Parts: sequence; structure tokens; C-alpha cells
Amino acid sequence: MEFELKPLSREAIPAALEKAERYRLLNDPFEAESICLDVLAVEPKNQRALVTLLLSLSDQFDARIVAYNQALELVPKLEGDYARAYYEGILCERRGRAHHRQASAFSGASAYEWFKKAMAFYERAQSLRPAGDDDSIMRWNTCARTLMRHGELAPAPEQGELPLE
Repeated sequence: MEFELKPLSREAIPAALEKAERYRLLNDPFEAESICLDVLAVEPKNQRALVTLLLSLSDQFDARIVAYNQALELVPKLEGDYARAYYEGILCERRGRAHHRQASAFSGASAYEWFKKAMAFYERAQSLRPAGDDDSIMRWNTCARTLMRHGELAPAPEQGELPLE
């Protein structure tokens, strides 16, 4: 079934973005995603809407594996190398957390690889960050602490190695 979506007025965009952020905080990422798509239909380059949409999609990684690819498609639309590196790091970190929550046979190794990838993006963002913006450092430290606290998050054994029990 198809419907013709109704457009938002430009004047409603600031309030709509406030609502989208509130829905994220209420753990309703689908509602936040929908609002962001409405905003982007009117203002395709709205950075706040792009970031909130990216984060809303990352909130859905446990339930919808395709949400990662959808979120990744938004990264090139972000303005500036710092934002692109930082938010790609966020996506990798959240993908790592989703794997960690799965607790399956290979989820620890998968999570480890995603955390390491996130840390590389955060290091890149750190080198590009504006003065006084240490978000990438805090995220890198969070990934490092996660890896240090959870011994089950480790690289996959080399081929031919037997896993220790």
C-alpha cells in the first residue's frame, strides 16, 4: 500500500527535530527516524536531521541489520572530515555493541573487530577535531575500556589455532 506523504513546513523543522531527539531518548528510534525523514524531505542537507537519523538508525542495529547500511549511506552527506570520521566511528562502535549483546559463538571476535575499527575512526577524528572538542577522545577511551573489561572480546583465533576453553 502506498501513501503520498505530507510535507512539513520549514517553520516546523526546529520543533520536529526537538521531537526526534526526544523520541530517541524515549527509546523509540523508528519514530525519530520518521521525523528525520520528514525534515530531510524539506531540507536534504540539514545536518542536525542527518545526525539524528544516523543515530536513530544505529539505535536499531539489534533489530534491523540493514539499519547499519542505511546509516552508513548518510556519512558522506555530513559536512566536514571530522564529522564523517567521528560518526563513522559511532556506527562501528554501536555495531560492536550489538554484536557483543548477541553472545553467540563468534560475536566476541566480531565485536572486537568493530570496536577496533571504531577506535581507528576516532583517532582520525581526533586529529581533525576543533579545539575544545574531545568527544572522539572520550569515545576512543570508552571503546578501550570496553575491550579491557570484557575478555571475551578478543580477535578471532588464527586459522589452525584451537580455541582455549
